[in-house]
Amino acid sequence: MWLSSSSVGRKFVMALTGAVLVLFVTFHCLMNAVAIFWPAAYNSVCMFLGANWYALVASAGLALFIIVHIIYAVMLTLQNRRARGHERYAISHRPKNVEWSSQNMFVLGIVILAFLVVHMIQFWAKMQLVEVLGCETAIPATAGTLFLQEAFSQVWTPIVYIIAFVALWFHLNHGFWSMFQSVGWDNTAWIPRLKCIGNWWVSIVIALFIAEAIVFTVNAHKDYYKTDEALQQQYISMLAPEVLKDFGPDAVQQISNMPLPQLRQMIEYQMMQLQNPQLLMMYPTMPEEQKTNVRNSVKAFTHLQNFLNYLDGVPAVEINLPEDGAAVAPAAPAQGAMQQAAPAGAAEEVEAVEEVTPAEQPANNQ
Repeated sequence: MWLSSSSVGRKFVMALTGAVLVLFVTFHCLMNAVAIFWPAAYNSVCMFLGANWYALVASAGLALFIIVHIIYAVMLTLQNRRARGHERYAISHRPKNVEWSSQNMFVLGIVILAFLVVHMIQFWAKMQLVEVLGCETAIPATAGTLFLQEAFSQVWTPIVYIIAFVALWFHLNHGFWSMFQSVGWDNTAWIPRLKCIGNWWVSIVIALFIAEAIVFTVNAHKDYYKTDEALQQQYISMLAPEVLKDFGPDAVQQISNMPLPQLRQMIEYQMMQLQNPQLLMMYPTMPEEQKTNVRNSVKAFTHLQNFLNYLDGVPAVEINLPEDGAAVAPAAPAQGAMQQAAPAGAAEEVEAVEEVTPAEQPANNQ
């Protein structure tokens, strides 16, 4: 096949896939910039993308372009090394200011690929992949700012990212104009212009990436993404559909719209009720349906409580039901928690245990 067997065809594929990746990097940079100026809107973008079909199709297409770009880069590198030593592209005259990057495109690509693996582990694997697999996670999969918090609170993260951004600058700066040259746009009038355009384009994108990494690091070390009240309220609205998925839209709306101080009071009250010694003593003799309600309530409110504990930097709590003594608690506080919330009142037939629904709880605490 011409696209894979000939040198010109391979360069054309490299140029095409490279152009797509340049556009994606630019889009990704602009999307991340939203998190600097409006973190809540960044989370909304994450929710809009998520595991929706259009985002999955785009992700699959992007992965395909990356894989093809890597395969053809290896093919061209081996071909060029056999033919002309360390030359990467069929360019007869290379300016001095791009000579180093043009001779090290493959090495730069390896550095960028290693960074991509780290980046995907920190974000994609914990966000879109989790949604696709339907896994239960500590942090809501669409809470992008919390994953910024987790990643950039690590000392090594900004260092690795900035090193990768420098490598990306060299790689894109050469790749931008060379992809035009590879498809035949090669003349003394336009190549200098394309180099200038590429230099400005890539420099602006990389400068913005570095600025984002710095801002995210500063905010993460201040715990801004965990302590900002507007973001906390948004996290609860993200979690409510998952937490109350078995209990109807009214419960979801109620929890989502409940002011955070009132929600904290309600959860604290329900946790006290679920740890009532009389409830725990009567639990083994309850009908199975009522046991299920109690288990769901314990799981839900423990999950809610531990997510709030995660935001507050407080250790996780757990409630042991006497049936088998197993702890019903979410993951460690370093990752937060929320699962499904059950309506209170699971112990409705147990004497001395007051049944309180989420709707009734605020009134009882006033």
